[in-house]
Amino acid sequence: MKNCGDLVDNKSAIVGGVGDMYSEDSATLDQPITPWTISVASGYSLMRDPRYNKGLAFTEKERDAHYLRGLLPPVVLSQELQEKKMMNLIRQYEVPLHRYIAMVGLQETNERLFYRLLIDNVEELLPVVYTPTVGEACQKYGSIFKHSQGLYISLKEKGKILETLKNWPERTVQVIVVTDGERILGLGDLGCQGMGIPVGKLALYTALGGVRPSLCLPITIDVGTNNEKLLNDEFYIGLRQKRATGKEYDELLQEFMYAVKQNYGEKVLIQFEDFANHNAFELLARYSSSHLVFNDDIQGTAAVVLAGLLSALRLLGGTLADHTFLFLGAGEAGTGIADLIALEISEQNGKPIEENRKNIWLVDSKGLIVSSRKESLQDFKKPWAHEHEPITGLINAVKAIKPTVLIGTSGVGKQFTKEIVEDMASFNKTPLIMALSNPTSQAECTAEEAYTWSEGRAIFASGSPFDPFEYEGKTFVPGQANNAYIFPGFGLGVIMAGSIRVHNGMLLAASKALASQVAEEHYEKGMIYPPLTNIRKISANIAAKVAAKAYELGLASHLPQPEDLVESAEKCMYSPVYRSYL
Repeated sequence: MKNCGDLVDNKSAIVGGVGDMYSEDSATLDQPITPWTISVASGYSLMRDPRYNKGLAFTEKERDAHYLRGLLPPVVLSQELQEKKMMNLIRQYEVPLHRYIAMVGLQETNERLFYRLLIDNVEELLPVVYTPTVGEACQKYGSIFKHSQGLYISLKEKGKILETLKNWPERTVQVIVVTDGERILGLGDLGCQGMGIPVGKLALYTALGGVRPSLCLPITIDVGTNNEKLLNDEFYIGLRQKRATGKEYDELLQEFMYAVKQNYGEKVLIQFEDFANHNAFELLARYSSSHLVFNDDIQGTAAVVLAGLLSALRLLGGTLADHTFLFLGAGEAGTGIADLIALEISEQNGKPIEENRKNIWLVDSKGLIVSSRKESLQDFKKPWAHEHEPITGLINAVKAIKPTVLIGTSGVGKQFTKEIVEDMASFNKTPLIMALSNPTSQAECTAEEAYTWSEGRAIFASGSPFDPFEYEGKTFVPGQANNAYIFPGFGLGVIMAGSIRVHNGMLLAASKALASQVAEEHYEKGMIYPPLTNIRKISANIAAKVAAKAYELGLASHLPQPEDLVESAEKCMYSPVYRSYL
């Protein structure tokens, strides 16, 4: 068996270059396997294992061979018919949270059917298993909790985190998504109930990026919560105490980071999710030189937004350096995007990044970030403090700066008012408006508002999905700057190459790879992102470019480099097709 960076059998379902304990992934799809390492007396346990359960799709021979006779009704259904049945059932639920619960239930009982549904119906089900529905799921996680889907590491585990990691049944893990629940989407501190985010993200790593589920580990670090509503909720599943901070917090995170590295090795990708600003930047800065770390809120968001901007240049004209950017929001997402834009402009024009920051402006809760405020600013905001008179209010900043691109990362809904959008349209033939805050209720404006108030001239993209909108006979398809375009393919590329660190060049490569997937037919509809229906192809192309950059930078450890990285990525991807257990 060759690793994921090598060419493998075209029918193989492997990913990540690690054979599992059941030898399932060393078999081709048409090759029978035995789903146990020990003899069993009954197939009842087989049906209770979500990785191997096929429900009514077990064949007559399998039922005889694995002691399933009589434990199932006599009918044998194909996976295709099971998929049709499940989709019919899910569509009967009118409440999105009920659809979410149904999908989680399927994931906990029949893993392959879950991923088959998600892959084949990605545009319909992505908003169900992830944003916006996952936000409500996290808010109500204690009430809907049935089975644990990851590891919970709390202050109670301090001093024994390595021991706790060993309780996870998989010995080999290549991607960890971890949160402390302090800043879940635009919903604030949800404490331990933020586990819905790592679980959802890793489902997308498999469905969209092809990383095998057994290689993925969702983790929530519980240091308490400052959410009084949760602390008083009888169904809350986390520690009932205020958040630990300072030395106590830092020591727990340090123990966690080094325990992960000790238990899973140098090349496990640790993806930080929904940490509050003050911790997110600090953790990324502290561990990026010693661990393979990636912050999706800072780097993933930046990469997907940069891809949209590069794509939009086909409609706007000029280069990035020719445009003026104004951000509402100067936290993780806003400053992360701004940094990557400036870096890409420097790559294009060869000028220092400090000079290329001058056309990028940020507005926070106190107004435009300017040099006279520098002493009171947090460190990550200081590079964006330009010479200008103080300005309060977004509308005043728009009038003064006259941006060509307006980007919202504030986490506060309805901030792009009619007056602001009309102003953007008054001094731009084609204003680019990106309302990126999640979930939908927190979007700075809706697609309908952007198109109507700009008289159909705006290019619009958002963080959460909006339906197509017709204005004066023309149908516009809003773009969704969804991080799901980036992180699954990015992670697969890191795994393929065996990269030991994440480099900004790899983020730029991912952005350019995504932008290159937008075709002329998409531009005609006002789209600046490709359809999600092609997401596995998109992810394979992103993975190939990220892996190529890792090899170029000398960060790859899987040698030699495959001749065709796209083909290698596609062959690495996990397949949800049922296997034969004979």
